[in-house]
This record gives sequence, C-alpha cells and structure tokens, in this order.
Amino acid sequence: MNYIDSTYTDTLEVKQSKFIAFLTPFSQYEKTLTELKQEHPKARHFVVAYRHLNEYEQIVEYSSDDGEPKGTSGRPSLFVLQGAQLINTAVIVVRYFGGTKLGPGGLVRAYSDVINLSLLKAKLLEYKKEEEIEIQFEYSNIRMVEYECDELNIEIIQKSFDNQTLYKIKGSKESIDLFLKKMNRLVEVI
Repeated sequence: MNYIDSTYTDTLEVKQSKFIAFLTPFSQYEKTLTELKQEHPKARHFVVAYRHLNEYEQIVEYSSDDGEPKGTSGRPSLFVLQGAQLINTAVIVVRYFGGTKLGPGGLVRAYSDVINLSLLKAKLLEYKKEEEIEIQFEYSNIRMVEYECDELNIEIIQKSFDNQTLYKIKGSKESIDLFLKKMNRLVEVI
C-alpha cells in the first residue's frame, strides 16, 4: 500500500470542459475541499473520492459524483486510487462545464485520465504500520537517543523531564525494534 504526503495537481481539457485534479493526503481533505470551493465558485462539480485507514486498520472508502450522472465520476476516481493501492489519500476533481456533453464513457475517461496525470507527478511512499511507545532513560543519554531516532526515522512525539527523562516515540515496527535493540542498555520501555 502507498500514500502521499503532499498535494499534487494536474489539469485536463476535453471538449471545452476543464478538469482539475487535486490529489491530497486524507488529513488535508476537508480543508482542501473547502478552499477549492472558495477558489472556484463558478465550477460546476467537485467530484471526490478517498481511501483511508480507520483506528482498526480497516480501509474506509468513499466517492461522490456531485451531480454528474451516477457512476461516471466518483466511482472511476475511487478505482484509480484503488489501482494505485493508495490509502490515507483523497482526490478532488474540480470541473468547469464547457457546454458539450461528454456522455458516460467520456466522463469516466476524463475523470480517470486527469487523476492519472496527477498520479504521474506524485511521489508515492510505502505505507508501514506505525506504533508508539514510551521510553525512559538517563538525561545524559539524550544525544544518543535523539541521534538514533533521527537515523531510524523515528518521530519524537513528546518529551518529559520530571524525575526521569521520558519520551514518547513513533515509527514503523521495524524501526522501533531496531532502536530498542541498539539502545537496550540505555532505555527502558514503560
């Protein structure tokens, strides 16, 4: 499975209709949709599709035709996301109607093509399940702990310096396991 961490866009014109695709991380979906509706007040349709993981690691999917003929825009958009094995990703296609009806086949092609164009620009990242743990260690070991976190792409979410030095860290299972193996004498998992 793959995901993206920034927004990618591309435009396609078919028989004077303009299709603008915005491929965006799911976390930015609501904000991006709101902004696009303000930026494009004369657009006829805002077709959306997304796939994301819920708290149980299940894939949740959604699509909307937003007034286009049923099944000609939202579902094909979702199929492109599925084909690229994208999760935690949304796509919004802004359509300006050009006056010529494209028919069901033309709409399916146009929506699929514009999303595929934005996918060509996208940097796809491999999804790895992440886990969070809390560790405790001596204050004198901060530099080594932070260095190893940086080397292994482990994010330090929270730091606490009460009686003991406590960090909450997050990373892929492989990275966390390797970190604990390297630091086994210096850190303790709480």
